[in-house]
Amino acid sequence: MPPTAVPDAPVVRVSLARCEGSTPREVGAWLAVWDGGVLGSIGGGQLEHLALAHARQRLAEGRHAVETQRHALGASLGQCCGGVVHLRFEASTIAQVRAELAREAEQDTPVALFGAGHVGRAIVRLAEGLPLRLTWVDSRADIFPDAVPPGVCREPSEPVQAAVPGLAAGSHVLIMSFSHAEDFDILRACLARQRAHGDLPFIGLIGSRSKWAGFQHRLAARGFTPEELAGVTSPIGLPGVGGKRPAELAVAVLAQLLGLRAARSAPAR
Repeated sequence: MPPTAVPDAPVVRVSLARCEGSTPREVGAWLAVWDGGVLGSIGGGQLEHLALAHARQRLAEGRHAVETQRHALGASLGQCCGGVVHLRFEASTIAQVRAELAREAEQDTPVALFGAGHVGRAIVRLAEGLPLRLTWVDSRADIFPDAVPPGVCREPSEPVQAAVPGLAAGSHVLIMSFSHAEDFDILRACLARQRAHGDLPFIGLIGSRSKWAGFQHRLAARGFTPEELAGVTSPIGLPGVGGKRPAELAVAVLAQLLGLRAARSAPAR
């Protein structure tokens, strides 16, 4: 959304108010349409094309009344999902949409990414648009790119492990600095914080099994118990994805984080 957009400029907000059967998005998914811009998606395809056209018509006519439409996602719509969606059209403003984006961002999973090397950069690139809120830490202040995607906070820290106490509670930590020495210091600081507060639900360390075995020996010598060390995931990345290119590693790591997020939000049975 352009930062220069007038806060009270009219917007049509289109949301999925109800879903039956198989649908491309979930209840609550939304998009916003204003003069010269669109934000969000309700699943694409012909359904979204029709919704955008109707929203623009409402804008042009200045309509404010709430309106609902029912669409069967079948042959008549050129889609084959087979479900039914109920779309809700309502008037809004740029300011209200920005406030909603801010509220949604607060629900994003906080991720602390230590390392601005090739894999770290690939993670930042591929994470754009995912429900993750990244704090990107490196001891080298000049290593970060000039521009980063929205929602990414660059944080130079020397020594790098000094950033650990200030991480948001609930942070998922990814450790992939440029040196094993830094990785060890970050990991030790994370385990110390976990011992004191228990608020880092995921601590992931990049590298081989032999690297992790060596780290475990050194950490045990510093008093960390097997139970505490069991809270570290190494190597990181969703098993079975494979590949060692930075983008492949990034996909595996992000898939792992999304899987953890989905598991936490799944209803209890």
